[in-house]
Amino acid sequence: MFSLFKQGKSISTKELAQQNLNQLVLLDVRNPSEFKTGHIRQAKNVPLANISQYQGKESELYVICQSGMRSKQAAKILKKKGYDVINIRGGMRQWSGRVVGGK
Repeated sequence: MFSLFKQGKSISTKELAQQNLNQLVLLDVRNPSEFKTGHIRQAKNVPLANISQYQGKESELYVICQSGMRSKQAAKILKKKGYDVINIRGGMRQWSGRVVGGK
């Protein structure tokens, strides 16, 4: 069914864990202090406040935040810029894989 309110693409953290993380571009849109407390090794920190300035060359982006709300906002902005964006539902709160950073 066609909908004007087309939901963007999204996957769960479990689905993300099954991807080859070295083969994809993962943007973590949390603020730098949150990012430092622990993030997925391959993630690049681009805070939501700066997402409209993102200038990556790749066409497909995966976006994550703490719970999935900011990444959903970031996905909308990036989609308008022409990127194919996949939002990670549940965010870092749901991620059970390895993280780097933090104490």
